[in-house]
Amino acid sequence: MAHKRKVANLLGLAVLSTLFERPMHRYEIATVLRERGKDRDMSIKWGSLYTVVDNLTKHGLLEITGTDRDGARPERTIYHITPAGREELADWTRDLLRTPQSGAQPFVAGLSVAAVLAPDDVVALLDERIVTLCATIDSDAATLTEAATHVPRLFLIEDEYMLAMLRAELDWVSSLRDELVASSFPGIDRWRRMHRDGFNPQEVPESH
Repeated sequence: MAHKRKVANLLGLAVLSTLFERPMHRYEIATVLRERGKDRDMSIKWGSLYTVVDNLTKHGLLEITGTDRDGARPERTIYHITPAGREELADWTRDLLRTPQSGAQPFVAGLSVAAVLAPDDVVALLDERIVTLCATIDSDAATLTEAATHVPRLFLIEDEYMLAMLRAELDWVSSLRDELVASSFPGIDRWRRMHRDGFNPQEVPESH
């Protein structure tokens, strides 16, 4: 079950996932996030980046490991993810993948950083999501069927739409889960190797 996080802004998730690869300064973090289109995966207010990094550091999820300088420019602080930060990143990602929430963005955010978990872990989380989706679909379909006996369809079309979206999500999640189980997902061998031998950002299968 999802719980209250010390830093709940999804930008924090994006920062942790970026520093999971290697230490960086804040400008480099922003550059990597932009290059990977993370602002399409989650709502990112770029002006909040420094505050989010400071909050992650204050709560022990990041630590300062030094500084660097590019020519005559001011020194830039280098940040490194801590063991607690790695645990938070993994736990946060698990919550986003396993638990359906209001709107698509939380799940999209979880999918965008799924590489921080091993494929078999992702399969188990998708299995949990599928169970929840099936139960929700059954309940919502029964409610809609009962309502249709006395409410004009004109006033139920939004419920029809939401039910259709849930069914579409279930189909897609089930398909992804089956690809992972069958090892037919492109790049899955590299993904497994990352978690067996150690994370290497050059090994990450491209997602955009």
